[in-house]
Amino acid sequence: MTARAVEKLPVALAAPRALLWREAVRRFRRHRLAMIGATVLLVLVGAVVAGPLAWRLPVNEIDFTQKLKGPTWGHPLGTDDLGQDLLARVLYGGRISLAVGVAAMLIAISIGTAIGAASGYVGGAVDHTLMRITDLFLSLPQLPLLLLIVYLFRDALRKALGPEGGVFVLVVAVIGGLRWMPVARLVRAQFLSLREKEFVEAARSLGAPPLRQVVRHILPNSMGPVIVAGSLDVAAAIIAESTLSFLGLGFPPDIPTWGRLLFDAKDNLDFAPHWAIFPGTAIFLTVLSINYIGDGLRDALDPRRVLSR
Repeated sequence: MTARAVEKLPVALAAPRALLWREAVRRFRRHRLAMIGATVLLVLVGAVVAGPLAWRLPVNEIDFTQKLKGPTWGHPLGTDDLGQDLLARVLYGGRISLAVGVAAMLIAISIGTAIGAASGYVGGAVDHTLMRITDLFLSLPQLPLLLLIVYLFRDALRKALGPEGGVFVLVVAVIGGLRWMPVARLVRAQFLSLREKEFVEAARSLGAPPLRQVVRHILPNSMGPVIVAGSLDVAAAIIAESTLSFLGLGFPPDIPTWGRLLFDAKDNLDFAPHWAIFPGTAIFLTVLSINYIGDGLRDALDPRRVLSR
């Protein structure tokens, strides 16, 4: 094959690749649970993004005459023990919980992809070393380690970046830094399989540098499992942040994440169950929707299923 013919390969393969992605989208749209999850998630995201613009009650406004009230027209989700409106706090807290989930996922995907790509492409001693490091992180008890790191560095970062920014950066960095290992293993497996394929060999024989081989040829064909893992990592990060806040090590009381609302409500469940029901339901629906979307993406991006059509 001539150099010119190989250079034309991306153009020749663009149409089949576009057809594969179109088929993947079609398969995802036919996955009923994934579409239900996507619809519910879009509604939740729209509510937490646009809701505070429509429901303008202050998040931290205290009114002791309205404390621990059930749902009313003035307070559709009721109030807490300080008379603060729970609808405003759930909408505001949803922004932070979802932002933590997405940001932690991006960190985990970035670290895991970089380590998995280097391990799978280079091989040898590099592969052995990186995989042993991955095994080491996988063997660590993640929840106790997460609690310990947040406890040790929370106050220092609060002083440096403020009460909200410091905790946000710490929580995102720690959750993302403890979630990259499965992604690294997935990417490594994909690279080990793809680096010996004919299209990579053709690029290598024409003198394409390693970085170009990885970025242009191998990595794009490895993104299916990474996308699925990333969607599930968002749900895991939301649960991790909610766990931290529920244990009192997450955001402070004036920053009402969903987990923090559950922590504040735990002593009033007998006579104010609404205080815990609504943020708990928001967490449940968000995580369930993301898991359904992950299932749909897994089925849609499985090349064996796409090519079998």
